[in-house]
Amino acid sequence: NMGNWIINHGLTSFILVVWMGINIFLFVWFYFFYDLGDQFFYTRHILGSALAWARAPAAVLNFNCLLILLPVCRNLLSLLRGSFCCGRTMRKQLDKNLSFHKLVAYMIGLMTAVHMIAHLLNVEWYNNSRQGVYDKLSTALSNLEDSDNTTYLNPIPFFPTTIPTYFVFTTIAGLTGVIITLCLILIITSSMEVIRRSYFEVFWYTHHLFVIFFAGLVFHGAGRIVRSQNMDTIPPHNFTFCKDRSDDWGRIPECPIPQFRGGFPQTWMWVIGPMVLYLCERLLRFIRYMQAVRYRKIVMRPSKVLELQLVKNGFTMEVGQYVFLNCPAISQLEWHPFTMTSAPEEDFFSVHIRSAGDWTNKLISIMEQLPEGAQGPKMGVDGPFGTASEDVFDYEVAMLVGAGIGVTPFASILKSIWYKFKESNPKLRTRKIYFYWLCRETHAFEWFADLLQVLEKEMDERGMGDFLTYNLYLTGWDQNLTNAVTVRFDEDTDVVTGLKQKTHYGRPIWDKEFEKVRKENPTSVVGTFLCGPEALAKVLEKKCAKYSDVDPRKTKFYFNKENF
Repeated sequence: NMGNWIINHGLTSFILVVWMGINIFLFVWFYFFYDLGDQFFYTRHILGSALAWARAPAAVLNFNCLLILLPVCRNLLSLLRGSFCCGRTMRKQLDKNLSFHKLVAYMIGLMTAVHMIAHLLNVEWYNNSRQGVYDKLSTALSNLEDSDNTTYLNPIPFFPTTIPTYFVFTTIAGLTGVIITLCLILIITSSMEVIRRSYFEVFWYTHHLFVIFFAGLVFHGAGRIVRSQNMDTIPPHNFTFCKDRSDDWGRIPECPIPQFRGGFPQTWMWVIGPMVLYLCERLLRFIRYMQAVRYRKIVMRPSKVLELQLVKNGFTMEVGQYVFLNCPAISQLEWHPFTMTSAPEEDFFSVHIRSAGDWTNKLISIMEQLPEGAQGPKMGVDGPFGTASEDVFDYEVAMLVGAGIGVTPFASILKSIWYKFKESNPKLRTRKIYFYWLCRETHAFEWFADLLQVLEKEMDERGMGDFLTYNLYLTGWDQNLTNAVTVRFDEDTDVVTGLKQKTHYGRPIWDKEFEKVRKENPTSVVGTFLCGPEALAKVLEKKCAKYSDVDPRKTKFYFNKENF
């Protein structure tokens, strides 16, 4: 259910309470504003409670449409992460930007459904009133003449049929409403995980319907079909006295003909700020896309893993950050995120790309056909952007957990540690790292084993072998590997990786691992970092809560997850 989804995606109760509180306040406020306001007395006489049920969701929609673009303004979030006022807790919440984006989208979908159903009922009530189906007052209100397009109440002209579909498709409000709803349906359905994972291009291109969605949103209220009584007329029209005297309207001084006006369009005021911010975001991305990127090295690793070493003027990074890559030879519009595997101390930045979809398959195919030493196709780079792993050196003790290709941010961290030790960096606060890598196949270890071997040797030479404790878990193996391990079990180095640390077979027993870390670090703050599947995130988050001591002087575990 929604509650579990929210908990699983790590949004704090404070942010959720504030967000939900504002939503509830807006809904209730505007519901009673339209349900009790004197200026809407005659409008309610025709429409009933459907008026309030249409307008209250509209207010909630305005608020959430203001929010929906902000979590995907990557450069804005990166700027906030780097600001002096952004502490660890705030940075953790900024890392949940996509979870909040999805939550806001769900609210938009729900409120759109309520808003649309209520307005469809309003159109039906207006049409019935126009045809004289209801009482005398409703008919009189619907028959008020239009003077300079300002004084009428019922916006629907007379139709011989009972379903005025013509009105829906020929008015600004009706047409833009249909377009907005269709765009929203396509965006939400194509965002389902099964489509996003299997057909990323479908998700990517349909998501850009948001441009049409926002354009329709800005013009949706321009028709001003929700109308209220003008209470400033002289002489005033007192509805409590005149509502039962519709035949006398305009004939007696107490009851002049009531005049009505449409509400001023407000949606554009809510969304114009985020739209400008997002436009600046896209402009910055385009500027970065135009900046030259040079290939330093292109390496094909085992298991169809491509390593790209790139150089770009003025590019600086921190550990665990990621970049978005665009290859125009494959697609002009698609940008894909990849965590950098290089360290800030190196004069290039690198990414490891696994074959996992149409875009990555095409990129690997292009690179495989290049002659040795040749430059690859034009590559646009946007970033770098901060993630949870950037905070790893803020903790005395760190638990790093990578699953499969999810090891990439930790390659950057481990390389940076190596450089910091070589340079004897006094700012290195971390005194102990526990590294866990879970992988299904032996080949996936190959490209990473060289780095670990260098680190293993470097730490031993400096007498700091205890600083880095790493555990490699092979979760899938065959009989041939089992036989090889059995025969060569007594050797000094591991059969799979060539490291002194032997590979474990199966999955970690996390209770045992957390208990061990807590026992070895009885008074430390431990940062637990994961780049891996959601199911593992749920497990580790629960273990962090379970093994954190209530005494602030004792061991505390803080969970952090990599998000794209």
